[in-house]
Amino acid sequence: MSLTRRHFLKTAGIFTISTMVIPLEGCFGAINSKIRIGLVTDSHYADREPNNTRYYRQSIEKMDEFITLMNLEKVDFVMHMGDFKDEDANKNKIDTLKYLQAIEASYSKFKGPKYHCVGNHDVDSITKEEFLNNIDNTGIPKHKSYYSFNQSGFHIVVLDANFDKQGNNHFFKEGADWQDTNIPKIQLDWLKQDLATNDLPVIVFCHHPLFEYFRAGKKYHINNYSEVQLILKNSAKVVGVFQGHVHEEKYKEHKGMHFITQLGMVDYSGLENNSFSIVEIDENSIVINGFKRANNYNFPVQ
Repeated sequence: MSLTRRHFLKTAGIFTISTMVIPLEGCFGAINSKIRIGLVTDSHYADREPNNTRYYRQSIEKMDEFITLMNLEKVDFVMHMGDFKDEDANKNKIDTLKYLQAIEASYSKFKGPKYHCVGNHDVDSITKEEFLNNIDNTGIPKHKSYYSFNQSGFHIVVLDANFDKQGNNHFFKEGADWQDTNIPKIQLDWLKQDLATNDLPVIVFCHHPLFEYFRAGKKYHINNYSEVQLILKNSAKVVGVFQGHVHEEKYKEHKGMHFITQLGMVDYSGLENNSFSIVEIDENSIVINGFKRANNYNFPVQ
């Protein structure tokens, strides 16, 4: 029996459905296309013992399940929003690269375009350059950690906040602070130019939240998020902004823009606790179809 979406949802036991009616009119131009995106974040794959809710080894099996369904659904592309892999207690570069290559091998089974955001755990015992050299973003040069492309009548923007205030790449083995995340000036200038030269509705992806987010005394958002928000707002083209990092579903509306975070794949044991979504956007709505632990959301266009 083929694994159709209906069969998958029935066997997965999908749970709460949340419907939010959010007016979107005026924050971007007319949408004349439909796009379907397979969305996943925070898989944290590594060969290490569980820690609290995180079951690192199980992320290969969970990723295989995600990719199997995305191939059946024939989504337009898949996006991983960062913390693709993790490291073990020894923090050995060679082993960390093996974990990265293993989870990338699973992710690469998708029969279509696939992309990554860079997460803070992606630059722990390996550098950003080493991470980028061992993953594939379809059609994007290897050295690009932030980039854009067009797909199915939409313009897709991927941002990277793994920089300190001086614009240096984060590398946590050398003492970078995971709470000191920034979009540097060179990337801000690129973003302004990229949005100015594009006429399509825009979808933005970033690992770190682009809105204020504190939890248990820790800061999870990008330091200069308000500056990025202003650039996005001034473009009048942004449909939605999707983020990971916090392992929690949160929604923030700001001046007609919609900021959405997703659950982490790594959390909780067993395939029954997998977490990923299909995002569908057309002229009527933004629909998030959540699988397993992930919830459903519907943002109708009014």
